[in-house]
Amino acid sequence: MNLFYIEEVDSTNKYAKEHIQDLSDKTVVYTFNQTSGRGRLDRKWAYLGKDNIYASIVLKPSEDMREVYSNLTQYLCVVLAQTFEEYGVIPKIKWPNDIQINSKKISGILAEGVIEQGKLKGLILGFGINLNTKKELLDKIDQPATSLNIETGKIIDKEIFLKKLLARFFLMYDKFIETGFLLIKEEYLKRAGFLNKNISVKIFDKTISGLAKDITDNGALRLIGKDNQEHILLIGDIL
Repeated sequence: MNLFYIEEVDSTNKYAKEHIQDLSDKTVVYTFNQTSGRGRLDRKWAYLGKDNIYASIVLKPSEDMREVYSNLTQYLCVVLAQTFEEYGVIPKIKWPNDIQINSKKISGILAEGVIEQGKLKGLILGFGINLNTKKELLDKIDQPATSLNIETGKIIDKEIFLKKLLARFFLMYDKFIETGFLLIKEEYLKRAGFLNKNISVKIFDKTISGLAKDITDNGALRLIGKDNQEHILLIGDIL
């Protein structure tokens, strides 16, 4: 693992994509000052100050795209949740890859791949974590959000949290690439706060509502619609 710190950057994911040729496998690009971060579906990731973490993990497992790579966000999700738990809080996963505490978002993930001439040049797992944020800043976000310092009542050491997270991520990473989602399915399900609830999932310009019944062995959401029709969803966002 290589740590690559940038004093200020518009987006760690953008930087990683632009420098993918120069960054080695298992390089972590990180900053505490990200000015124009993005989330899923091109949403803007709000900048909440220099006391939080904004990072991207660069992975180069092969030159061909494999199905298991789509589950890396869920793997990171479990790792994030386990790291939060070390601080005495109870995180929940919002499918597919948001972390919430007390129904408020504390972390999000954006995965991107770089493909050139049919070959995979690298995978980029970007994530933002609210570690130390003032409540008045969180109140300005367009969805309920929280920060670890608010949940614990303590200031969180950014470097220590990041090192804990990355050590846990790379501990089982190689095995995960070999085994896939089944390696973490039990851990994922234990923290899935959306299961057995009626939810609505947006898939591009379409919305499907129903009961979140289960997660399949490849990480898809099994949703039972109001007409009792079963939907297996590989992508989407719970509203």
